[in-house]
Amino acid sequence: MSAPSVAAQLTQKSGSNFYYAFRLLPARKRRAIYALYSFCRVVDDCVDEPDGGGEAALMRWHDELLRCYAGRPETALGRELAAAVKEFPIPRVCLEDILAGCRMDATPRRYGTYDDLTVYCRRVASAVGLASIEIFGYTQPATREYAIELGLALQLTNILRDVASDAARGRLYLPLEDVRRFGLDERDLLAHVLEGAPRPPQVTDLLAFEGHRARAHFERAAAVLPRADRRSLLPAEVMAAVYRELFELLARRGWPLAAEPLRLRRSRKLWIALRTAVGVYTA
Repeated sequence: MSAPSVAAQLTQKSGSNFYYAFRLLPARKRRAIYALYSFCRVVDDCVDEPDGGGEAALMRWHDELLRCYAGRPETALGRELAAAVKEFPIPRVCLEDILAGCRMDATPRRYGTYDDLTVYCRRVASAVGLASIEIFGYTQPATREYAIELGLALQLTNILRDVASDAARGRLYLPLEDVRRFGLDERDLLAHVLEGAPRPPQVTDLLAFEGHRARAHFERAAAVLPRADRRSLLPAEVMAAVYRELFELLARRGWPLAAEPLRLRRSRKLWIALRTAVGVYTA
């Protein structure tokens, strides 16, 4: 048995909610999605990890991305990504958007409005979905809208889960117009998050408001997914189900602001994957 590829090792090591969905794919598609996911993970680490390299590292990966599409990659992961983009019609603009989204995290920034935030979410999440469906396979144009809506739902769930850990890095993704809507300001909000002081009800109300937006994106994604593409989009439906479970757990617990983000147990993720697969194939 050959050793796992670089991309397979990176994907498994990440412990991502996506890993169990990817395991449902046939080998050729699994290799490609591992390469895509690993590219996303590596460029995200450029700005998330202290030794990630920041903007200079993102530029190196941008150059490697161009070489991948030209068939001349220079890194082990690049070679796997080049094979994926050669076999599947993954638009280069999707991967460039992912890089652009990571670049938005290179320096702390704030988002004045929800529309501002969705630009970021579309780059770091919806673009991944649009690339992924080219690997999963689809026949209906509406599936692209599904990928966009699901990406927004997943990224908003991440934002709500990671408020405290993001704040520790100087990041705040909650739109400032919403912060003010609930009678808060950025400084007070960050103080409540970082200092662990008893939080006023306005903070919980703010998080619930953003949760309402995330739920709406989950529901729109479910509504627009064409029935004809449900089976080929099974991995995406597993991702949606795992994240929806995480989202609802956050809501039931009152939007906790723990330094260690809430996660689902591995056994629970496996059960959700099985339950979702049965539902898709018996519908």
